[in-house]
Amino acid sequence: MKTFKDFAAQGEAFIRRIDARPDGLAEIAPTNGKHIVAHSETGHHHVMDAGSATLLERTTDVPEGMNILHLIVKEPTALEHLRGHDTHEPIMFAPGEYEVRLQREYTPEGYRRVAD
Repeated sequence: MKTFKDFAAQGEAFIRRIDARPDGLAEIAPTNGKHIVAHSETGHHHVMDAGSATLLERTTDVPEGMNILHLIVKEPTALEHLRGHDTHEPIMFAPGEYEVRLQREYTPEGYRRVAD
């Protein structure tokens, strides 16, 4: 299992530890006891145990086509990739606060979130 100090990435999610909580956050409800940190169109989500963390979404000052999430991790827990093959290695999070930026890509129609 991977660990990190300041920055990490898993799939389309770029994660960084932060010191201050920004304004304009809305809580996201868990699904079946898990927070979906990065949604997969094929069902291979990147998830974290809802009992160990709170997931919020930034609702203000978000660039076009991008999702910015905020994780409040209460106890050591892993971000896991729900896929039985060719999976991303789990990343262990220490207690703290983190920003998660989901990558975007440019198309002739404009920016959009990266899809798998």
